[in-house]
Amino acid sequence: MSPVVRGGIDRAAFAVALAGRLRTAGVPAGLTDMDDFVRALAASPPDSMSALYWTARISLVRRHTDLAAFDTVFAAIFRDPPPLPRPSRSAPPAAGHDDVYARVPADTDDAGSGGGLPWATLPPAVAETPEHEARLRLPERRPSALAGLAERPFDELDVAQVRQLGDALRAAVAGWPARRTRRHAVGAGGARVALRPTIARARRTGWEPVEVVRERPVRRPRRVVLVCDVSESMRAQATAYLHLMRAFAVVADAEVFAFATTLTRLTVVLRHTSAAEAVAQASIAVTDRYGGTRIATNLRALLNSHHADAVRGAVVVIGSDGWDSDPPDELAAVMARLSRRAYRIVWLNPRAGAPGFAPRVGGMAAALPYCDRMLPAGTFTDLLVVARQLHSVTCTDGRKWPTLTPAPRIIA
Repeated sequence: MSPVVRGGIDRAAFAVALAGRLRTAGVPAGLTDMDDFVRALAASPPDSMSALYWTARISLVRRHTDLAAFDTVFAAIFRDPPPLPRPSRSAPPAAGHDDVYARVPADTDDAGSGGGLPWATLPPAVAETPEHEARLRLPERRPSALAGLAERPFDELDVAQVRQLGDALRAAVAGWPARRTRRHAVGAGGARVALRPTIARARRTGWEPVEVVRERPVRRPRRVVLVCDVSESMRAQATAYLHLMRAFAVVADAEVFAFATTLTRLTVVLRHTSAAEAVAQASIAVTDRYGGTRIATNLRALLNSHHADAVRGAVVVIGSDGWDSDPPDELAAVMARLSRRAYRIVWLNPRAGAPGFAPRVGGMAAALPYCDRMLPAGTFTDLLVVARQLHSVTCTDGRKWPTLTPAPRIIA
């Protein structure tokens, strides 16, 4: 005997329509019930109206008091139903007889106005679809607004789009990992006995350690220091890098600096609750924005300032294209000093993602041997990858990234 619900029928649409009729009659058929019904139809297609009745009743009815309402709805819908959905006589011929909507006769008032159950079938995989089947086409899957902007260059984005992608960067940095430090603090479940608190409490019990106090290691996120170039050669990336710095300043409690010819600390400014206000204040604070570039001078200023302790044991992220007016040997000396103090050095270069890129600029080639990793940062997709890479940098297993080798030819 042929099944009542054929394999080409859209079982999900059929279950949703039947559950909707039941809810109208007072039967609480929920999403879980509909899922059970769809799975039951797929596992054992009913070959008779009785089998369909019991499949629907077991899946969609949970209370004995709802049986009368279910029987009424089922009888109204499936009284003398057609065994298969067939196109009307006046409809033009279709590619397949199962690929149309057909209404099951019902003795309800809304049956004539399209209130019957839709025996919907899946759309045919053909190049052209007749007009009467156009309503069966699946909606085209389009990328979200964020995904559509992720691969576009920074200079093609407006302020609202950059702010939207800045929020995505902040979400990517969320959940910054913590590492185990050498310090211990009193805490329940610790594996180590806290000697001083235990002895202090033993004074109240005749120096007998009745209550043992335990301690466990303190976990803190590794410090991150971002130093980003906002000179003229980085005009297209400057605003995006400000959003990157704000994400780390807000979420990971990072120290952030911007530089062109002088170094400007933006940690406090970029922690503003409003992203637009934070970027606007940061743009005002950087007085030499879109000016020249002095990477070696500004890194030396950072190491000689009272913020130099923030670099010790931290992950230092430098965002620049490598164009520097300082001599390459000065930048190499500063980078060597910085590598002895920092835990890792990551260089973000917006040109690194271009085909055929080679770090042949004098400043970039001089700094490369002291970097643990150079990552492309020309689009927001690259910056999201950078956020994930920096997550892995904070691991405490002691492994170092492979040191990059300088390019064979240097262009001053």
